[in-house]
Amino acid sequence: MEIKPINNEKDYEFSLSRLDNIFDAKKGTIEGDELEILSILIDKYEEEHFPIGMPDPIEAIKFRMEQMGMKQKELAEVIGLKSRVSEILNKKRKLTLDMIRKISSKLHIPTDILIQEYSTI
Repeated sequence: MEIKPINNEKDYEFSLSRLDNIFDAKKGTIEGDELEILSILIDKYEEEHFPIGMPDPIEAIKFRMEQMGMKQKELAEVIGLKSRVSEILNKKRKLTLDMIRKISSKLHIPTDILIQEYSTI
């Protein structure tokens, strides 16, 4: 087992190929140890070179509502008036701190997503 840092795209591609070859290795074996270490190295490289940004707060709310089968009327019960929900989901009104707290609690969306800046129409 020869493990080395992933420094460039060529190393990354090689590491992915190797990971694919040893993917079913048993834990506690030499290949199992290599699999674990290689996974960590690949993850670190991807975090540095292919970062995934935070989702738009309103899109996150819409997505979570869809996952939960929640309608605007039900969200209105969480944050207030139905017309206010419509304004928020159409980005005509900003979320307030109180709304962020309630949405985070009821929809289980992290507050760090909801507090992000976004533009209104």
